[in-house]
Amino acid sequence: MTARPARSDAAFVPVTALFFAWGFICANNDPLIAAMRAIFGLSYTEALFTQIVSFIAFATMSLPAAALLARIGALRTILVGFATMIAGCLLIQLTTLVPQFGMVLAGLFVLVTGIVALQVATNPLAAALGPNEHSHYRLTLAHSFNSLGMVCGVHFGARVILGQEGLRTGASQAAGIAAVTHAFQIIAMLVLVLLLLVLLVRHRLTDARIPDAGGGRIGDALRSPWAMAGAGAIALYVGAEVSIGSLLILHLASPGTLGLPLADAGAYVANLYWGGALVGRFAGSWALRFVPATRLLLLAAASAGTLCAAALVLPGPAGAWCLLAVGLFNSVMFPTIFTLTLERSDAPPATVSGLLCLAIGAGAVVPLLAGQVADHIGLAWAFVVPMFGYAAILAFAAALFRRRIVTG
Repeated sequence: MTARPARSDAAFVPVTALFFAWGFICANNDPLIAAMRAIFGLSYTEALFTQIVSFIAFATMSLPAAALLARIGALRTILVGFATMIAGCLLIQLTTLVPQFGMVLAGLFVLVTGIVALQVATNPLAAALGPNEHSHYRLTLAHSFNSLGMVCGVHFGARVILGQEGLRTGASQAAGIAAVTHAFQIIAMLVLVLLLLVLLVRHRLTDARIPDAGGGRIGDALRSPWAMAGAGAIALYVGAEVSIGSLLILHLASPGTLGLPLADAGAYVANLYWGGALVGRFAGSWALRFVPATRLLLLAAASAGTLCAAALVLPGPAGAWCLLAVGLFNSVMFPTIFTLTLERSDAPPATVSGLLCLAIGAGAVVPLLAGQVADHIGLAWAFVVPMFGYAAILAFAAALFRRRIVTG
């Protein structure tokens, strides 16, 4: 019995590598949006379909991934996810033969389907690898490495994709497509290396079990008020974070804000927006040892919403700096919402995890609305949409806090 903590600790190390991997890959969507807009001459809303297709994958594939997790377990679900991600990267290579935005979207859909399987398996796995009372801390720590992957991924995309000369001059569609396909060749190799790593340590993940992973149906989660409320909060959080990250590179490149070249704007977003999330998650994983998760979520949602509101009224660079600072407060939202929902819901963890990942797909509404606002009113006003999302998360956190006071 005393050996179990050691096995859990050993399993937690490769799990954090998986969090890093999907953060690195997903972060490439931010520079990819700017690249797609330049290569194919897209509007803001059209370019944001680079992100929206990811949400569609979460909406359509989360329940099958949860069913797969319940049937074959975490290890095999992770391996299936990796194989699917490699297939998506290979599909994007066909853009050199069929230079259409739709081909990129098709490859991204397959790639993100693999990430869905990875996320459905690893979120409850990370929460389960140790005592229940420390689940908030473990998942926040794991998401710290996800944020590290995001920072590295945006830097990678800004250099490999946006650093291409043809994108800066608008002279060559073929050169821009070549930069995009080259980036996804490298990503495919990274995924292959991680797949081999997981195979090497598979016995550690086989020993690590998600409690009640094989029990229950998605209907159990749908009948749980806290699971449904948590799903709504997850959708709004992911939608708000993605909306800001997706539009921020273009916003910083606008003459009215900082007027940066796209590659430099990408570096700002990597270092400050996603870097803030990285710092916040490491700090948050420490703070959660002393501060209740509900209180930390209240503070984070209120701060993020306030910064978005400030960005609307402060002109030029001041508003841009406010938006860059939002990343710091985004940092603890996903892991605290996720673990608080698992904790408060009486549905089996695998079904709740599937519902929460399904809810990520519903977050597509947020960047879609933000893109519409950017196209019809102005890019700077698009950030009013995530502001309202943070207000709703604040209401969710307040409800959790009130329940804690009543029951505590």
